[in-house]
Order: sequence, then structure tokens, then C-alpha cells
Amino acid sequence: MNEEAYIGIDVGSGSVRAGIFTATGDRLAFAVHPISQFQGEGDCVEQSSAEIWQATGAAVRESLRAAGIDPARIRGIGFDATCSLVAVAADGAGVSVSPQGQAERDIIMWRDHRAQEEAREINRTGDEALRYVGGEVSVEMQLPKILWLKRHLPDRYQQIWRLFDLADYLVWRACGQDVASTCTLTCKWNYLAHEQRFSASLLRAIGLEALGEKIPATVRDPGEKAGTLRPDIAREWGLSESVVVATGIIDAHAGGLSLSGSQPQGSLAIISGTSNCHMILSKQPVLIPGVWGPYWGAMLPRWWLNEGGQSAAGALVEWTLSQHACWATLRQAAKAQGESAYHLLNQRVQQLEAAERWPTRHLHVLDDHHGNRSPRANPQARGAIYGLTLEEGEAGLARLYLATLQAIAYGTRHIIDAMRAAGHDISRIVICGGATKNPLWLREYANATGCDIYLAREEDAVTLGAALLGAVACGGFPSLTDAVAAMSHHGKTVAADRSAQTHAFHQAKYQVYLQMYDDQQRAQQRYNAIMNNA
Repeated sequence: MNEEAYIGIDVGSGSVRAGIFTATGDRLAFAVHPISQFQGEGDCVEQSSAEIWQATGAAVRESLRAAGIDPARIRGIGFDATCSLVAVAADGAGVSVSPQGQAERDIIMWRDHRAQEEAREINRTGDEALRYVGGEVSVEMQLPKILWLKRHLPDRYQQIWRLFDLADYLVWRACGQDVASTCTLTCKWNYLAHEQRFSASLLRAIGLEALGEKIPATVRDPGEKAGTLRPDIAREWGLSESVVVATGIIDAHAGGLSLSGSQPQGSLAIISGTSNCHMILSKQPVLIPGVWGPYWGAMLPRWWLNEGGQSAAGALVEWTLSQHACWATLRQAAKAQGESAYHLLNQRVQQLEAAERWPTRHLHVLDDHHGNRSPRANPQARGAIYGLTLEEGEAGLARLYLATLQAIAYGTRHIIDAMRAAGHDISRIVICGGATKNPLWLREYANATGCDIYLAREEDAVTLGAALLGAVACGGFPSLTDAVAAMSHHGKTVAADRSAQTHAFHQAKYQVYLQMYDDQQRAQQRYNAIMNNA
């Protein structure tokens, strides 16, 4: 048997994952290598492109060994990555983006919030291009970060030959082609793909008229060929030089492609992880205040994309648990039993529910700890908890954990409501990522939104999405839609509990969730005024 195979490489916030897939979507092997995040002063979060590239090669080689196949079967490679900003000098070395000047820190991560003032300045321009990003740029996008670099690190900014989105950087390292993706530029750089241009008035207003000199001049759609593996990279990875490298894509969009690419209309794809992304496609552009897009051709050619998001999802759950005195003890107990700590915690929630039915009736969480990406577009938003008591022990941990899961689910519902109000007809939800491993969280997503949740058969749909790009770029399929139909398959379904009691409970808690934001905003303004006068 000599069936073609494709490699998908997914660079997330904390690891690089490489998967090898057949033309029918069967996974032959999978490898994961961790990568570092450097938390700087204030809101700075950085990474190292050298470390990420080293981890990429290690993951590819390990996956090939695990697959045990003839490397000649590999015909295409696709890359996806977080929407982080990489600074590269003319000699190919990284340029430090760290205020302290650490040489290895040449990536500003997507979750870095250093450029808040620059984001506000860009939004104050009111430029027409902002209509295609929900009305406002986010501090997580690239123009604010680039403007910050130019202002705060001018000498290093002058040293920069190329500013790459991370996925585009990986493509460049792999094949040597100076190519940017429609996906990255449109979703994170305010590129107007439907007009194939940047807004000259916007760049002029913020002093970035010369930005074009620092970014690739060639822009290609997802699934197009960027080039073939560089000979030295092919030798290092143990692959043929004829392996085709596809144009890159953002990690969430790779997941969205594999989840909804074969049935685009009416499918909301949720890519859960450190943060959450919510992707929906339409034939006509839909303008939604506070929701990114509409983006033309950014995920699937000839389709418009809207993208909602929550800046902290898995990260918020992990942070919440880590603050509680009982979490370390529960983790130790899980290790001793050979179980997942989340499995034991979900059991504690079941015990609470058996005793109280609705254990979070009077405990409410607002999940804006890292700002609100959508639909409020407020990076200054802050989280809150209402109803704290002196409750201790595992019961207290389980109650707070459940309330946090529900809060994130209500944030997703808020985004869905905004999409529907703008005209989207959402008939189904498909989800991939970390939340799919947690049946309790899936239950809360279904019950909070009132929608059945469809899971992908492939548990790492994001890496599969990257492989889809490679499969199309090398000619394995005529289009991305064809590739998704052949390689991506749905698994089980989590049905929403539509009983009157469950509906009433979540409807009430959702109203509290919305009210908490308004209350918190009023309190924050009042308290800031008081403290500023102190």
C-alpha cells in the first residue's frame, strides 16, 4: 500500500503538534513538543522563533518514526499557528521584541496586551477598514503591536526586514518563499482581501505608510502552494525535497475549516483551547459590532467569515483551579488513582448536584479576567465573582469550577446571540479542542446555548485542518471543500437538555451574567475615579 499522506503542523500557545494523516483522514501518528512562553513586565508575553522551529522539526521527525511509513508517501505539509507576531532581520535572525532586550524573544504573542494605547489610537481614526473587523481592532491584532514596536523600540524596528504572522514565518522557514496568507493578513493585519489591498488612509493616519516594505508582497489563499521544502530542511526532517508546503493559516481557522468546511452554511465552529474562537461562514458579508470580520476568503475561499472569541477559556479554568487550596490535593489523589484530576473534579460536581440540584444558583462568575474579545470588544473588562462564602474543601472547589465552566459557556451564548441578531442562522455547533475532553464542560455548553454539540471524529481537528491545506496544495484534492469531505468526519453528539427546569435555570443565570458586566463596569469606573484621586 502506498497511499498518499500529509503532515499537519499546529503551533499552539504551549506546544507544537505534528500529525500525519491519510487521504481518508485517518491519523497515522501524532507528536507533541512543548514550547515556552516568557511573561514580561506588565502585559508583555513573548516567545522564541528559534525554539518553536526546533520543536517543529522534532515533532515532525518523531511523528514520522511513530508512523513507520515510507517518507516518500508524504506529499504535502500544512502549517497553522497562533496569530503571534515574529520579527526577522535581513540575515534571517530574530529581532528582539522584548523591552528588556532578551535576544531570543523575537515573537509578540497573540495574548500580549502591551499595545492597548495603540489599539485605541487606531480605533479613534474611524477608518472605513474598521468595518471589516467588527468596528474596532483588538489589542491582540498586529497593527497595534507593530505601532508599539515602532514607537517604543525604534532602533530595533529599523533592523526588522520582515514582520511575519507566525504561520507565515513557519512557511518561510520551511520553503524559503516570502509569502503571506490571506487568512493571517485579513484576520489580524486589517488587510481588505475582498479588495486585495490595505487601507492607505488607515496606515497613513497611524504613521505606518511604509508597512508594505516589511511584509511579504505575495498573498495567497489557504490551500494554495507556497513552495516545496528547502533541501536542507528536507534532509533534516527526513523527507523528499518535492514535498509541497501550503500557505499558512491561523490555528483556530484550521480547526474551523476541518469542522465546518464541508457544511459551511449555518455551522458555528468553536475551537476551544487557551482561548475560544467562534467561526461562522456565509455567502454574503455580515457586519456584527464587536465580532471580527466579515473576512473574505480567510478560512474557505469565496466565503465570508465572522470570528468571535473569548480571550481566556481553558486558561481561565486552569487559573481558577490553581488558586484554590484543594486543587493540589485533588491532583495528588488523581495521580495516586491513575485518573485525570478533571475526572475526579467532575465526580465532585456530580455529588454536589445530587445534593443540591443547582449548586451554582447563588455563585456567579464573570469570565472577563483577560478582557472581553467578543462581542463587547473591551480589553479593559475584568472578571468578577459574586456570592463567595467561607466554604472550604473539595465542595467549594467543585462549586467554583462549575460556575466558571458555566460563565465561559454564557460568554459563548452571548457571541451566538450577537451573530444571530446580525442575521446569521446558526443551526448547529461543532467543536474541537480541549473542552471536548471534558464531558461536564460540553454539557454546560449545550445546556447554556440550547444547541446540540457535534464533535469531530479526529480529536485534534486543528492539526487535521493544517494537513488539509497540504493535501490540497500538493494536488491531492481539487479544493478544500473536497478535502474536508474526504478527510474530516463527525463523531458523537452531545444533546442539549431542553427540559423546562434546565432552560429556566440557565436563562436566569445568563441574565445575571449579562447584568454582572454592567455592574462591574460601573464599579470599575467609580473605583478608578476614587483611586486616581488618592
